[in-house]
Amino acid sequence: MKDKDDYGFSPASPASRSFYRLRRFTTRLRQTVARRRVIVMLLAFLILYHFVSDTGLPLLPKFRWGSSRFVIILAVNQGGGVRQWKGAKEWAVERTSIANKKAYADRHGYDLAIQDMSIKKRYAHEWRESWEKVDVIRSTMKQYPKAEWFWWLDLHTYIMEPDISLERHVFNKIENNTYRNLSVYNPLNLPVSLPHVENHHDINLVVPQDCGGFNLGSFFVRRSEWTDFLLDIWWDPVFYEQRHMQWEHKEQDALEHMYSNQAWIRSGVSFIPQRLINSFPPGACAEQAGDPRIFYDEKDRDFVVNMAGCEWGRDCFAEMEHFQKLSASLQTKSRKWLPW
Repeated sequence: MKDKDDYGFSPASPASRSFYRLRRFTTRLRQTVARRRVIVMLLAFLILYHFVSDTGLPLLPKFRWGSSRFVIILAVNQGGGVRQWKGAKEWAVERTSIANKKAYADRHGYDLAIQDMSIKKRYAHEWRESWEKVDVIRSTMKQYPKAEWFWWLDLHTYIMEPDISLERHVFNKIENNTYRNLSVYNPLNLPVSLPHVENHHDINLVVPQDCGGFNLGSFFVRRSEWTDFLLDIWWDPVFYEQRHMQWEHKEQDALEHMYSNQAWIRSGVSFIPQRLINSFPPGACAEQAGDPRIFYDEKDRDFVVNMAGCEWGRDCFAEMEHFQKLSASLQTKSRKWLPW
């Protein structure tokens, strides 16, 4: 019997060695292609996850596709307003707040409208500087004609959970996340029922309540015909002049008054639990210290902290710095569990 392999080649012949080299090369090539295919599929999955998921991949921006449905309105006061100029700590608070909102908007593809209140000095002569919120919302709606929802945030707020989108947190289940019946929570003891209120109408204004009533430091307003009417009446100078000396909280008191007396306004308003979008730090609402409906809870990972009233006897800089560091620490702990 001849000492040849099945292909008719001698194991020691040059042709046999070339054949085996070729076969080994094709095997390695197939293995390399298979490995690269796995890598390509993994990369494709990660890219798809980044753009589709709420969180995306850490350190990578989420690019915008078309016009955003949401606009964040951040009220700043870069020139110090008409009362006083800002010092170093005030500037630091403003920079931190702006960076926080910008990073969040970029991550989820939202628009950010940074509105400088210092240019509104035309309100100062009539003591209306705290009422310009209504005017700013109207102008922002004109600036972003395709957006549907506008999220107002005061300067002294901090988004603690930047990975959570507004869709996931509030709007995908807005009916379940809000309530229209004041019997649920009614700190001002407003009339619970009002004739001709139709709660089957669309939700156009989403407002949290704190220990003092409606809170407009963090709230949502939807573009609609109802909203146009509300903003017109809310800003009407005749309406303002009648009560501006009695209303300590200005536009907040005005809204509470309209809600208490106008059925059509009540039909478009829905309330949201405060800690869902507007948790308070210790020191705010001091008369209700420890109330689980009001104050930030680290264990529950509340979405937003509003350092309301920190400029009146508290340290806004220290509070902002504390929550900035706490948020960074919480995000670091969360991402340790991610597979990448």
